[in-house]
Amino acid sequence: MSLDIVSTAGAPAAIGPYSQAVRFGNLLFTSGQIPLGTDGQIVEGGIEEQTHQVFRNLAAVLEAAGALSAGL
Repeated sequence: MSLDIVSTAGAPAAIGPYSQAVRFGNLLFTSGQIPLGTDGQIVEGGIEEQTHQVFRNLAAVLEAAGALSAGL
């Protein structure tokens, strides 16, 4: 089996020596997410808006990996 690096412009770029996600066989390993917009800036607002951003980022990575249907 080989490692496949997953990357999408729909989530902020990795800020370090890691990938947004890595697929190994039928396993998918995602990196941790913080409340950054695709522009790399922390989302303003409170914890609620920042939490929503984290899940938008994670959904974009999962979709790019083929693990989430579009629109969910």
